[in-house]
Amino acid sequence: MKKHLSIGLSAVALAALLSGCAGTSGTGTSPTSAAATTPPGSAAATSAPASTSAPAAAAPDLKVADSAAGRIVVDGKGMSVYYYTKDVKDSGTSSCTGGCLDAWPPVLAAADTPAVDGVTGTVGTIATPDGQKQLTINGMPVYYYAKDLAAGDILGQGVGGVWYLVAPTGDMITGAAGY
Repeated sequence: MKKHLSIGLSAVALAALLSGCAGTSGTGTSPTSAAATTPPGSAAATSAPASTSAPAAAAPDLKVADSAAGRIVVDGKGMSVYYYTKDVKDSGTSSCTGGCLDAWPPVLAAADTPAVDGVTGTVGTIATPDGQKQLTINGMPVYYYAKDLAAGDILGQGVGGVWYLVAPTGDMITGAAGY
């Protein structure tokens, strides 16, 4: 009986580890890859062999996708990105700080030179307060909306009259049918 119980508990622990529920902090991270957001030395950051993360097949940092609001900029996984109208173009800083970042996490660059597919606006980066690289388009920082849970969600469009989707040209999409 004890042997069956320990095998069952081991199976449950392994399933929890593999599902990623172990070690999450619930601190409002952006929807980026685990490797980009997991602290170095943790199990998630070191569990995959180096040969499985070939950069040649990496998704672009930003690309273009169709949505109910038209053609928009999304990250490599299809998550919508937004502008904050309180940001100042080319200021090199974000106006979204403190609690704002819980609902609107910054879109971070995976490399020093952001890769894009179909985005014709000028893509760059600014430093976040913790030293990461936040992506910018035409000099404006871009963000995720925490309530967008799946690729294609655009629930942040028009929130508070200050958050708007980004067009491939880098223009702000302020008017979309139904929003």
